[in-house]
Amino acid sequence: MGVSDNTRGLVLAMVSSLFIGTSFILKKKGLRRAAAAGTRAGVGGYTYLLEPLWWAGMITMIVGEVANFVAYIYAPAVLVTPLGALSIIVSAVLAHFMLKERLKQMGILGCISCIVGSVVIVIHAPQEQTPSSVQEVWDLATQPAFLIYVAATLSMVLVLIVHFEPLYGLTNILVYLGICSLMGALTVVSIKAIGIAIKLTLEGINQFGYAQTWFFLSVAVICVITQLNYLNKALDTFNAAIVSPIYYVMFTTLTITASAIMFKDWSGQNVSSITSEICGFITVLSGTVILHMTREEEPAATTGIPKGTIIWYDGDPSKALQEAPFITLDNSDYFD
Repeated sequence: MGVSDNTRGLVLAMVSSLFIGTSFILKKKGLRRAAAAGTRAGVGGYTYLLEPLWWAGMITMIVGEVANFVAYIYAPAVLVTPLGALSIIVSAVLAHFMLKERLKQMGILGCISCIVGSVVIVIHAPQEQTPSSVQEVWDLATQPAFLIYVAATLSMVLVLIVHFEPLYGLTNILVYLGICSLMGALTVVSIKAIGIAIKLTLEGINQFGYAQTWFFLSVAVICVITQLNYLNKALDTFNAAIVSPIYYVMFTTLTITASAIMFKDWSGQNVSSITSEICGFITVLSGTVILHMTREEEPAATTGIPKGTIIWYDGDPSKALQEAPFITLDNSDYFD
């Protein structure tokens, strides 16, 4: 008896989460070592590119992402994406032992809540109608509803990068992870299209002769590069045990939303299934809040500067502390 495509997809997604969760820790250790020898990534430094441990984490992440990519070929996004919760457990546990980022008992409860919510989502997720060609995917991508979603996403990313990052990037984790998650949702739908093209091509129906295939590939590359850049900044600035679950919740929510709009996953579902999915999301979000409230504080990205301080300077890191005027914001509610 053969293994179903959904089973292959789920196994690959679980393996992907294991590798990705591990990569968070390896990259974090690499970023810490690089920060000790140069400018931190959180304030624009790129010395981590010379750190072997960071590259080990990057290779591990690439392996995980490749497994995740193949998983999308066999299973719908609404089944593959929620399994990213496993990476939360992996990174939180490894951070506890390897990074000495203490995971408290309530934090363990938060991790369990994330997993339970994800399982509920997977069980009640709608079945995706898989397109039979890249041209069909293109038709779905150019429907008015999805074009509006893409326009709104790119607008929010632009506002976050241009306005909010300079002001709140070092003090509010949602800035960096918001950019990662918004671009990540576009990455998934593009990867789904590429996966369909590869699968059909291997079956003898060449899809790489269509311009749409290369367009989806270009979008995926741009989105992945943007994600990695801002994920590095988030990891270097905030606690790894907190980055993982918040990134997971935002990424999963936006990905399922994008998939639902583009592939119309929600059509035909009954009230019971939709209610169960909403409960699953609430459970995952509750787990994330618990993790957030019980986290250990990450040392500030700039030594000697109080939490909630934003630094303005002319671009020379050596002058940041000596010459720059400081503006202190009251962020006590966020950090308490």
